[in-house]
Amino acid sequence: MLDTKRHWFKSLEVVIGKFFSLFPITPNGYTYLSGVFALVGLYFMIVQSLFLAIIFFFVAGFLDFVDGAVARNRNVSTKMGAYLDTVFDRYVEGAIFFGLLFLPLPAIWLPACAWIFLAIFGSIVTTYVKAAAKEKDLVNQELKGGILSRGERLILIFLALILGLIYPDFVYTMYIIILIAVLGNITAIQRFCSAIKINSKN
Repeated sequence: MLDTKRHWFKSLEVVIGKFFSLFPITPNGYTYLSGVFALVGLYFMIVQSLFLAIIFFFVAGFLDFVDGAVARNRNVSTKMGAYLDTVFDRYVEGAIFFGLLFLPLPAIWLPACAWIFLAIFGSIVTTYVKAAAKEKDLVNQELKGGILSRGERLILIFLALILGLIYPDFVYTMYIIILIAVLGNITAIQRFCSAIKINSKN
């Protein structure tokens, strides 16, 4: 849903773009930095230092917002930059999901690793449905929307990690992961149906 409401954050984006443009770092440089912070966050997940992992993953997610804001502020937006940003988005998100495998998550209905797989699968298919619809010329515009786009997914992931700090048994963390798994796959189906509906009107 948030990917269709980017105008809500326009004023904030302008402020962030102006501030981070003061530093001698290119937009692509900020993108690379997000990947570095995600890898460090993954390391802290592996050693189960959850507080530090949350900090580094949060910075990685924030830098994903910064790179585009700086590019637009400097008027240097490029297709390659957008492509690089999209690829790194997937790696940052993948690092977070992979890190979840190292937490002592309880089994709720299914093993924790099964829910993590379903969450990752929903994320991948949501992105693939959008890319495939455009590649196969089913739609002219980019497919967006759905109940759980990347913005909401990241918010829920951070909520899950924070709940893990508060409740060390990770039960509430697990419920959030289950929610991501279910809603993520529903979103993929929503976009699939949207592509078919748009194509049938053309």
